[in-house]
Amino acid sequence: ALMGALRTFASISRLHIVAIAALGTFTFGWLFTGNYLWQLAVICALDWFVVNLLNRAVDLDEDIANSISGASFVERHKTAVIAVGFGVLLLSLVAVHFSFPSLTPFRLCYHSLGLAYNWRLLPGKRRIKELYFWKNTASAIGFLITLFAYPLAWLYDSAGAFAFPTGINWATVWCAMLFFFPLELSYEVLYDLRDEPGDRAAGVATYPVVHGPAVAGYILQGLLALSLSTMIGGYVAGLVPWRLAIMGAAPILQFAAFRYLLRQGRVGTSDCVNLTWLGAALLMCYHLWEILELPGAGG
Repeated sequence: ALMGALRTFASISRLHIVAIAALGTFTFGWLFTGNYLWQLAVICALDWFVVNLLNRAVDLDEDIANSISGASFVERHKTAVIAVGFGVLLLSLVAVHFSFPSLTPFRLCYHSLGLAYNWRLLPGKRRIKELYFWKNTASAIGFLITLFAYPLAWLYDSAGAFAFPTGINWATVWCAMLFFFPLELSYEVLYDLRDEPGDRAAGVATYPVVHGPAVAGYILQGLLALSLSTMIGGYVAGLVPWRLAIMGAAPILQFAAFRYLLRQGRVGTSDCVNLTWLGAALLMCYHLWEILELPGAGG
């Protein structure tokens, strides 16, 4: 019973996304500040938990059509799920503000984006989820806010200036963002390939729905190539230290995994979840490598 409850919680909260977002904030926080910002990682996890939980309630019809795990639980407890999501959001905004007031503007931006993504708050009673191109872009911007703006706000608030560690400067930060943005978008396209039947039925204009799965696959691979070339270019130009450049392994592994999925046929739910957990595992191995001071650590 306990394992079943844990599996249901992991599914409805999209724990794999929460985990990779929190580890991303932890990782870029360490790179940009030289400190292990556990508190920020927890806040990031909380924020992604709330947005994902509310998204499950709003996207219920698509999730049922796509046979997404946990959809039946959300269907039975939809009102409670929404109440928990908004309750945690309001309480956390108040509680975190007293400890990290510099984060509040960025958290408000993030959750405003999340609300507009999930709910029909735009002109014409539309939501970002239904807008071609902007759907994936909004999700990637949400990651940029939590993974980059959160640590930078903490750094400025704690030091009174952007006092970066050795080897890090604003050019490094921009290279990291330009590397991460297309990499994250590739995950969005991967999930869209999984959700193509339900999104088509719901009229959600994703790349697979509009252009077909084959073209969406080319877009995904192009995004990975852009991500990798940005990191390589930054390292060759001396803008990116080795401890950041090594993250270029992520788009390479993502490309290999996607090519494997193409040979297997349609992308499934477990494929997306497993690839997300693989990304989280890479981040954990990255820190383990640094902690053990293995070859290349700290470079």
